[in-house]
Amino acid sequence: MLPTRDYYYAVNRRLGTSRLLCTCFLALIPACFLFGQLKTTQQAVHTAIRIEAERQQAVGVAVGVLLDGQIAFYCNTGYEDRDGQIPISRATMFRWASISKSLTAITLLQLVEQDALSINQTVHNFLPDYPQQKTSDGQSHQITVEHLLTHQSGIVHYTNGVIKGTPRHYLRPHPTKRVELALNGFNQSTLVHAPGSDYSYTTRGYILLSAVVQRAAGRPFHEQVKRMITKPLAMTTLQPDYQWKPIQNRAVGYRKSSTGEIVISSDTDVSWKLGGGGFISNIDDLAKFAEGLLQRKLVTKETQQEMFTRRAISDGTITNYGLGFQFKELNGQQTIGHGGSQEKTKTRLAIDLQRNSGVVLMSNSEYVDTAKFVEVIFKAIADNP
Repeated sequence: MLPTRDYYYAVNRRLGTSRLLCTCFLALIPACFLFGQLKTTQQAVHTAIRIEAERQQAVGVAVGVLLDGQIAFYCNTGYEDRDGQIPISRATMFRWASISKSLTAITLLQLVEQDALSINQTVHNFLPDYPQQKTSDGQSHQITVEHLLTHQSGIVHYTNGVIKGTPRHYLRPHPTKRVELALNGFNQSTLVHAPGSDYSYTTRGYILLSAVVQRAAGRPFHEQVKRMITKPLAMTTLQPDYQWKPIQNRAVGYRKSSTGEIVISSDTDVSWKLGGGGFISNIDDLAKFAEGLLQRKLVTKETQQEMFTRRAISDGTITNYGLGFQFKELNGQQTIGHGGSQEKTKTRLAIDLQRNSGVVLMSNSEYVDTAKFVEVIFKAIADNP
């Protein structure tokens, strides 16, 4: 069993004045460094992570490395809770942030494989009461499932347009954890462009997509994720990050103040954007997700090929986004995956299909550059095969 936060608090109380020395040793040396003789690759990755964490002033980082299509090892450095001197461990729970979008995309594409829907169908095929969407010229537009998957719907994100919803009064607490009610927060917003005419990244578009999944599947969205992803991949910690719910080993988040000081971040509620950025898990479960992609455990070869193909907008311009996944070159390697960034967290999933390898990274420091972390890890692997 992995050590819990309560365990570390108990150890800290017993160690008294020697607490700092012992905890720093546990925190600054990854779990994978503590057991037996490490291979050169593991040692090189550990060193690269430690140096990069120090350079970026990261409070805590957890990493999973995949080689030959499977999870090879994990490395952790820093603190889950800096004030409590609780080191990062494989039990630490981090927000996935926007990597949650890849979960949403896969659950939808699984429904496509089951002939429950088509990506060419419109939102109104599943949510007939959803308001008609208009651009600033007053023209109405139909949004397809594919528009939502590829960030071509024109639905407003955070700062690229005015967010306007349908006012509602709810008697029960936390109403927007129900994905269809979360739509009321933005469903009257003007589209930032006509669907298909441009690429504009949008978390709210994926919230709408999660409502389509829920309606087509006939069960709550989070239950569909559990049924079709969590259980098949034997994930044990993936769940909605309901801030009002106690979650053991939930990482304390950190940000940089205007003066550059590293301070505790805010405990923002992300329940309203579950399908766009609302899940949480430990590093093991994110690594299992990456392994499931490399081993094609979730969708067919044909579906995965569609999922991992860059999509074009209407004028033929190719984007760096497929169906729920981003394309990014890291250390000269073309990777497929997703990044995540929000209060309390910074994450990255990067798989290299050609080399059948990958890296997953989770940090409770929302200011770090995860792409740079992954680049130095890939370089360490390449230089120490």
